[in-house]
This record gives sequence, C-alpha cells and structure tokens, in this order.
Amino acid sequence: MDIEGWSQTLTAGPLLLIAAAAIAVLLVLIIKLRVHAFLALIIISALTAFATGIPTDQVVPVMLDGFGKTLASVALLVGLGAMLGRLLETSGGAQVLADRLIRAFGEKRAPLALGVASLLFGFPIFFDAGLVVMLPVVFSVARRLGGSVLTYALPAVGAFSVMHVFLPPHPGPVTAATFFEANVGYIILVGLICAIPAWYVSSYLFGKVVGRRISLPVPTILGEAEDVRNPPKVGTVVAMLLLPMVLIFLNTGLGTLAKSGAVSQETASQTWFQLLRSLGETPLALTITLIVAALCIGRARGLSGTAIEKTFDSALGPVCSVILITGAGGMFGGVLRTSGIGAALEDVLADLGIPVILAGFLIAAVMRVAQGSATVALTTAAGLISPAVLAGDFNGVQLAAMVVAVAAGSVVLSHVNDSGFWLVGRFLEMDVRTTFKTWTVLETIIGVLGFALAALLFAVAGAF
Repeated sequence: MDIEGWSQTLTAGPLLLIAAAAIAVLLVLIIKLRVHAFLALIIISALTAFATGIPTDQVVPVMLDGFGKTLASVALLVGLGAMLGRLLETSGGAQVLADRLIRAFGEKRAPLALGVASLLFGFPIFFDAGLVVMLPVVFSVARRLGGSVLTYALPAVGAFSVMHVFLPPHPGPVTAATFFEANVGYIILVGLICAIPAWYVSSYLFGKVVGRRISLPVPTILGEAEDVRNPPKVGTVVAMLLLPMVLIFLNTGLGTLAKSGAVSQETASQTWFQLLRSLGETPLALTITLIVAALCIGRARGLSGTAIEKTFDSALGPVCSVILITGAGGMFGGVLRTSGIGAALEDVLADLGIPVILAGFLIAAVMRVAQGSATVALTTAAGLISPAVLAGDFNGVQLAAMVVAVAAGSVVLSHVNDSGFWLVGRFLEMDVRTTFKTWTVLETIIGVLGFALAALLFAVAGAF
C-alpha cells in the first residue's frame, strides 16, 4: 500500500534491524509465551508499523490493507475447498480413492502416489486451492495405513508448492517471463527439469525421513469418514478432483491464446469467450465443483438438502482459525512492504556486483524472508534485474533458467510472515516449532536445489 505524501526517512540499517527484531519478538510471543498466533501477528504488525515511522493515522489502514488482500485470495479458496473436502471425507469418497491408490501403487509407495497425483493437479491449480482439495485424500491414506501423517502429507504439499513456484500458468513465473521476455515453452521445460528433482528430494525423501522422526496424528480439521454403505464410486471422486483443474486450465489456456495472438482480439472480447474464462477463475471453479459434488455425491448416498447443508456448515467452523491466521500473516507482510524494508534490501543487494542469475536468486530470497510473499519477492527481484537481463546476450534456455532461479529464491525460508506457513501448519495441526522443522526446511530445499539445477542449465546452455 502506497501512502500519499509520505516517504520513508530511515536508512537501510535501522529498517533491517526493526524487521529482525519484529520477527524475533513474534517468535518469542508464539513459542515461548504461548500467545495465540492471530493476536501475536496483530500486535507485532502494529508495533512494526509504528517503529518504522508509518504515519499514525495510516497504521490501521495499512494493516487492514494487508489483511484484506490476503483474505481476498485465501478465504474463498479455503472455505470452498474445506466444504468440498468435508463432503469427500464424510461421504467415504476420499477413502474410496485412497483404497484405489493403495491397490495401484502398493502400501509402500502410497506417499509417492499422493505426490505424483498432486504434481498433476498442481499444474493449473493454485497452491491454496489444490492443498485443501487434496488433503482429505491424504488424510484417508494416512488413517488407513497408519504412521505419521507427515509421511503422506509432505509429498503432496511439496508437489503443489513446486508447481506453483516454477511453472506457468502460475503468477510468479508468468510475471518474471514478462520482465525477461522469456519464452513460456522454455520455462515449462526448464521448470519441469528443476521442479521434479526438487520435489523428489525436498518432499518425498524428506517426508519419509521426517515421518520417521516426528509422529504426528492424522488431523480431524476436515472431519472423519463414518462407515457408509454406499460411498461414491472412484470415477465420481476423480471427476470431482479433476473438474476444478479442467475449469482453471480452460481459463489459463484461453488467456494464453489471447495473449499470444492465436485468437483474434475480436474473438477474445466476445461475451462467450470472457464467460468461459470467468468460469475458470479459481473461486468460481471451486463453486461449480462444489455444486456438482453435492448433486452427484449427495444423490448417490441419498442425502437430503438439509443433510448436505449441515455437512458444508460443519466444514467452515474448523477452518476459520486457518483463514484468520493466514490473513494476519498477510497483514504483517503488508506492513513490512509498506514500511520500505523491501526497498532497503533491494538497494543493499543491487550494489554487490554479483552474476545476474545469482543476484536474482539472492534478492528474491531476502525479499521472501523480509515480507513473506513468494509472488512479491519474485516480481520485485525480476523487476530489479530485468535491465541487466535484457541488456545481456542470453539465449532462450538461459532466460528460462533465470526465471526459474529467481523463482527458487522466492520460496526459501518460509516463516511467520508467509501466509502459506500458517496455512500448512494449521491444516496439519502442527505447532510453530514443528512447522519450522518441516515446512520451512522443505521450502528451503526446494529453493536451493531448484536454483542449483537452474544455474547448471544456465551454464550448459551458455556453452553452446
């Protein structure tokens, strides 16, 4: 949020010290003093705003702006996804799909199966939406096979993360591609080469190790399946999971055709074309999926409208805490951005004189730590180094590798100012310390390994 007539007068040193102190105090409040995360984030957001010199009459508007923007993108997705998840869980649909996955891949490969399925679903679906749709299946598999839920959840969570970070049509890589004038086809190719190994190490292998070390029960936030006589068929459940993916892919596909000129401007502006794109917007796609699921699954089980309504209503209460804490994390990140901490970091890192691909990674990484949002970190870093990229003599693969490298920096060291930190932690019912040991480490491995692979491809492509 820009404040008219106000500019930051503090230099980079004090701003960075304030940011470090704010994060340290927040961790003490949550971990040591056991202050509820929602309240702690509000307190620290306000104190940080005052400490950085944001005008007193603008402190609350800045806080509300960060809170509201985060909720605008998260609340609908989490709420609708939780309702769909509860219906799949309590109807026995998630259990049916879990049983089929176990039979197809075997019990020992169940985490791998969940991860591969999540990679496929994660291509067009945003992280938040994919997570809440897939978790009921993850929980059912974990409940069926036993052991720590982390063994099964981390491969799925990591899969949605790598797809969201590295591959179009997700907003981060698409924005970076625009800045660098990179070819989207090359980005998809390089992104897959980097994303799949990064997922395998950071999520599947790491998930197996963590699952043995940290025993975490299966959460009940999405409900538990009761014994049902007529659960939905596997095909119905798969269709419910694929429907939002198809609708969202329709939106992104049509958008890509319009931007590339494959369809005329006249066609792209017609009502039917815009209507199809609107149906593929994530909130509408999930709403349509929820209606279809209620009709198909509810009819299969003979449920009345009242019973379905009660099922949906029971899904919203448990996720209210997730939504509010996620919004408060966005509030803290918004305060850090408005205060000028991000700009101070840009100035410091821009003068280091390091290779452009490494500069992009480091700037995105520091911006990620400072303000939380991976998309903001990637966009800021890409915009900062784009003049050097455009002035250089780089081929198509090298440009794509730089997009992926900057994206890799934007995902490392997720912590308390990242809404995803709270979303994953609360859905898996982990405390802050455990979330650091699992989610933060997973995200950092994704970023470091993704950058290493992108830098290698950059060097190899430059040799030819």
